[in-house]
Amino acid sequence: MAPPLAVAAPTFRTALPCRLRPRKLPSCSWRRAALPKDEDYYLIDAEESIGDGFSFSGGKYGEGPSKSDEWFAQGKMVNAYAVYGDKGKAKDPFFGLTMGSGSQPSNDVFRWFCVEAGSSSNPKVLLIHGLPSQAYSYRNVLPVLSDKYHAIAFDWLGFGFSDKPQPKYGFDYTLAEYTASLESLVNAVAPDKLSIVVQGYFAPVAVKYASEHQDKLNHLVLVNPPITDKHVILPSPLASFSNFLLGEIFSQDPLRASDKVLTSCGPYMMKEEDAMVYRRPYLVSGSSGFALNAISKAMKKDLKAYIESMRTILGSDSWKTKTTICWGMRDRWLSYDGVEEFFGGLNQKIVELPMAGHHAQEDRGEELGNIIKSILR
Repeated sequence: MAPPLAVAAPTFRTALPCRLRPRKLPSCSWRRAALPKDEDYYLIDAEESIGDGFSFSGGKYGEGPSKSDEWFAQGKMVNAYAVYGDKGKAKDPFFGLTMGSGSQPSNDVFRWFCVEAGSSSNPKVLLIHGLPSQAYSYRNVLPVLSDKYHAIAFDWLGFGFSDKPQPKYGFDYTLAEYTASLESLVNAVAPDKLSIVVQGYFAPVAVKYASEHQDKLNHLVLVNPPITDKHVILPSPLASFSNFLLGEIFSQDPLRASDKVLTSCGPYMMKEEDAMVYRRPYLVSGSSGFALNAISKAMKKDLKAYIESMRTILGSDSWKTKTTICWGMRDRWLSYDGVEEFFGGLNQKIVELPMAGHHAQEDRGEELGNIIKSILR
């Protein structure tokens, strides 16, 4: 979360197409080092990491406990979505060498890492992270929802602690596969009714799923979704992972592939201990990098069509699901221009988070959690 600042409470309203854009917030010019007991997760407008460097053993400083270990201990593995085909052991695409266990497909069904909060008897809320991120980004949202809801955050295949098969060995990281695999996961963790919260570039995937299962949904909350014509082009930090040859190199860089790209989309930077959680998958295996390279290529190829499909679905007379948009106003990847115009024309409510960036759950987790509660109640 950001340093405590005196800001106006988030505004709930139905967007109007004619409303003028909010005045752009002035950027802050200061930054400071995070103290050991500092409660702030981010530092405002820092341009580069102030971490003290790192030498890794399994993605942590030493043999003591890390936040990554603590987070993993809170979750469980859920089996969902069948592995396709049988192509033997995955091999390195460059040298043809058999890859480690982290890059091999599961025997028959993929394993997804999920973290739950709240009683299983409460209404279910599925929290879906964006690109590139992890369920960890919802760590401050989960406890806020836990008193009223059974909240479930998960890592997509290819991210965090979930399976990361080598592309072409059971999963190719296409948007169509992500849509189908989401259906399988939902059936495993929430077989009855649920609400979905989805952030960022996986929003079109969730909307595609929702359009085919409206009978299961209570509410859909979209957090900084790509929706306008300007959003169909990936921002350069993400697009770089899809480049020929350089994409393979960049996606294997733990800093570039994790906290560096995450902090490029908003006004804050992470504390080192949280950044380490995002880096760890890229430190323990090359499988995370290969997956990031594959999904970035798929997004570059199919994102435009999926955004257009999402616009069609949300604007269709057949769309009956309650839908709310939450928008971090300090998003450096997706422009707010045209967002109010589109959703206002559909009479769908927009809630603005003045101090959040693209990954609002990472920037202002507690605030977003309370907003979600007010939406769903």
